[in-house]
Amino acid sequence: MSRVRSVNIGAPQPNPHKQTRATGINKLPQSGAVEVRAPGPKGIGLGSGLVGDYIGDGRHHGGDAQAVYSFTREDLDAWEERLGRTLTDGFFGENLTTEGYDVNEARLGEIWQIGDAVQLKVTSPRLPCSTFRGWVDEKGWLRTFTLAARPGAYLSVVQPGFIRSGDELSVIHRPDHDVTISLVYRALTTERELLPGLLAAGDDLDDETREAIEENAKFDAG
Repeated sequence: MSRVRSVNIGAPQPNPHKQTRATGINKLPQSGAVEVRAPGPKGIGLGSGLVGDYIGDGRHHGGDAQAVYSFTREDLDAWEERLGRTLTDGFFGENLTTEGYDVNEARLGEIWQIGDAVQLKVTSPRLPCSTFRGWVDEKGWLRTFTLAARPGAYLSVVQPGFIRSGDELSVIHRPDHDVTISLVYRALTTERELLPGLLAAGDDLDDETREAIEENAKFDAG
């Protein structure tokens, strides 16, 4: 069974790795139900889709298209072994630590049912930033993480409600295209030649990815 192993939120703490004064990357598992709702536009809305979760850099993170961030426990376990250190649920800044489903193979536009009410839609991969690099504090971390091409998925809120650790995760809609989170990540980072193929996702492409495809096309044409 695929499930949410933990629901994680972060309180503000000083951020020495970025010009923003604070960060909520240190997300901790919650024992009770957490409310999920659409936070509004990036930069001017509520930030995170989880009530009580802090977004420090609202210009680049949060907003409706990045309301919730999901990462698999299986990938955290693999990184634990590779790095030789303990990685708790939420350590990579994820709101949902999942088990039993490879979110990197989720397709853009895919819809998840979490528990009885909440529905979330897969929108884009997480692109690592300087805060993430400083927080993990491993030499060459951004390159190491990027080459693995297992970034986890951002999700938007289709239907709000409450989620709890242990809630079942079900895929209730899977688009016909084959544009996955991992494919998008590789196209945006190490394999730019893959960018045109992302257009197969159609309306499931988020605005920022579409802009990257258009800029790449202009560069190639120029």
